[in-house]
Amino acid sequence: MSTRTHRYGDPLSTAARTRLQRRTVLVLMLAQVVGSLGMGAMLAVGALIALELSGSDAWSGMATTMITLGAAVFALPLASLAARSGRRPGLSLGWFLGALGGAVVVAATLLDLFALLLVGMLLVGAGTATNLQARHAAADLATERSRGRELSVVVWATTAGSVVGPNLIGPTGGLAVLLGLPDLLGPVLLTTAGFLGGGVLIAVLLRPDPLLTATAEAARIDADQGRVPRGRVGLVDALRAIGRTPAALLAVVGVVASHTTMVSVMTMTPVHLTHHGAELTVIGLTISLHIAGMYGLSPLVGWLADRWGRTPVLLTGQVILLVAAAVAGTAGHSEALVTTGLVLLGLGWSFGLVSASALLAESLPAEVRPRAQGFSDLAMNLGAAAAAASSGVVLATVGFGGLNLFAALFTVPVFVLALRARGNHIPTFTGNAR
Repeated sequence: MSTRTHRYGDPLSTAARTRLQRRTVLVLMLAQVVGSLGMGAMLAVGALIALELSGSDAWSGMATTMITLGAAVFALPLASLAARSGRRPGLSLGWFLGALGGAVVVAATLLDLFALLLVGMLLVGAGTATNLQARHAAADLATERSRGRELSVVVWATTAGSVVGPNLIGPTGGLAVLLGLPDLLGPVLLTTAGFLGGGVLIAVLLRPDPLLTATAEAARIDADQGRVPRGRVGLVDALRAIGRTPAALLAVVGVVASHTTMVSVMTMTPVHLTHHGAELTVIGLTISLHIAGMYGLSPLVGWLADRWGRTPVLLTGQVILLVAAAVAGTAGHSEALVTTGLVLLGLGWSFGLVSASALLAESLPAEVRPRAQGFSDLAMNLGAAAAAASSGVVLATVGFGGLNLFAALFTVPVFVLALRARGNHIPTFTGNAR
């Protein structure tokens, strides 16, 4: 399909829709690879930069906290911009704000200003929000039989950048030194360049816009069938729709629980390893493998969600998170066991995020989805920000084992809600359905 001649609302043949969806997914995957290039490295060194500037373990967790809080702060505005103007402006703006945040982090480190560092990390969170919202763009034109897989391959595309990134801590640190900067700023420069590149790719290549195409097509179908045009849908409407739809509520709680559990442990792992004398390269490898667990098997997770059903895969993810907390929490001084726990933690996150995101997308009408998805991302990042903010204090008080137990508690609401919802209709579409 030509991007020059396409007009929103024009009828789409099945073949044309398929081609457009393939193009959309390909562009999203490319942007995810570039945009996530330095994110894993930033997570690995962010707590260390905060520790150096603040001189406090308790405050060191604020770096990841502010990234997570930033992702929450920008989730709804970016989703609202997408609802009004399409995915392209929403995603590209988020990447550009993340790049601005990277520049602020560099300035804060050079000026030794902890408060400014927190501002920069908050803006970096806009890049994280964009990284997460890209998966929703993959679902706009997807069919129910393939939604889990197409959503998951966009999540999977993050693997290349995020796994490679932490292993570039050493080389980028050397580059930073050559530029007269502290070595910890090397990964920050990489993150900034990646965000900028992701924003450019989305702004230039994500045409036609998948969300504008989907909503215009839905409006045309309504008009052809004589239905009254839908009015503007706001956040309150989205919240009401989530509250009265058991599947949507389970999906939102599943996303929040999976992300909060993961962030609670991941935030303090670099600090925990540092206290036990781990080298910076070991810390980078641990975070790299953790991110591989998050993204590397997501296409398989998407296939399982399409075939087995969203809810069973979501609950499987919660079980994996509990196992991860048990392994990491009892690891003691073993770097190998900590790393194993972190890999399982990432895998449990993948099971939870992919399945719950697909469940949310298919549980609500098209006109409600963007703001409901924005609220879901807001809630998951607010929960994770609160957990990350307290994780430093928890680590200092009860140790790494206690921190893992604390994180495991966030999975409980998912099991409770799933049991309560058994008597309600929960869509569990499978690839074998007719």
